[in-house]
Amino acid sequence: MELHTLKVFQSVATEKSFSRAAEKLLRTQPAVSLAVQRLETELGERLIDRSGKELLLTDAGKIVFDFSRRFENLAAELSNALAEMRDNASGVLSVGANESTSLYLLQHIVNYRRLYPKVKVRVRRSLSSKIPQQLIDGELELGVISFDPQDERLLGQVIYTDHLAFVVSPEHRFAGRESVSITELGMETFVAHNVLSPYREIVLREFQRHRVALNMDVEMPTVETIRRMVQRNEGVAFLPRLCVEQEVEGGLLHEVRIEELSVDRKIHLVYPGKRALSHAARAFLEVVKAQ
Repeated sequence: MELHTLKVFQSVATEKSFSRAAEKLLRTQPAVSLAVQRLETELGERLIDRSGKELLLTDAGKIVFDFSRRFENLAAELSNALAEMRDNASGVLSVGANESTSLYLLQHIVNYRRLYPKVKVRVRRSLSSKIPQQLIDGELELGVISFDPQDERLLGQVIYTDHLAFVVSPEHRFAGRESVSITELGMETFVAHNVLSPYREIVLREFQRHRVALNMDVEMPTVETIRRMVQRNEGVAFLPRLCVEQEVEGGLLHEVRIEELSVDRKIHLVYPGKRALSHAARAFLEVVKAQ
C-alpha cells in the first residue's frame, strides 16, 4: 500500500467526487478512479458507494479514511523531523486551540517567534473536547484547553489563570454597580455560548443551588457574537475575562462581580506524555516554562 494511493482516496472521500479530486490533485479522472480501484482490490474491500448521486464511504471506507489521515500526519512528522535534522531552527509548531483559548497563546507565540523566527507556527482551531484525543492520535503535538483532561497519556501545565466575568452593557441597570447578588439575576436574559464546557455546568449548578432561574434564551456560536449582543444591551453574559479585557477597559462593557459566584478558569497546555515531541514543540514548552 502506497501513501500516494491513500492520498488519492482521501481526496476523493473529502471532495465526494472523482472529478473534483482529479482537479485538486492535477491528475486525470480515469487515473484517480484507477488508483481507488487498485486500493479496493488490494484491501479486498469496497471503500466507496458509487450508486447514488453523491459518493459515500462504506464502513470499510470510513476506517481507511481515518487511517489515511493518521498516515498523512505521520508523514508530516517525518518531514518535520528531517528538516530539523538539517537545520535545528526550522520546523513547524502545531497547536490546537479554540476561539477563546487561542488568546492565551498570543504572548507565548510572540516570545517564541523572537527566539525561533524560522519555525512556522500553526494554531489550528479545534473543539476543546476533541483536543485530548487529537493529541493521542498524533494529529496535534500541543493543545490548549480550559480543563484538566485527566488522562495518564497526556502531560500538561497551567499557563494562565483567568476567571469568568459577568458582563453587561453600559446602559444596563447593573452597569453602575460593582457587585450584585445572584438572586437579582432571575429576570435577566443570558446570551450563552452554544458549546458545552465544564464552566457552563458550574454556573448552572450555582444558579440551581440558589434556586435562581437562568434564562439562556439566546445562544451564539462565538465569543465575538456574544460580546456584540451584550454591547447592544440585548442580554448579559459570562465570558472569559481575557476575552473582554479591551471592551471593559474601553467602557464598551462593564464587569459586575456576583457575590455568590466566583469561577476561576485555568488554561492548560497539554501534550502527549509518551511520544517524542519535535524540536519546535519542545522549544515552545521551554519558552512557556520560562515565562
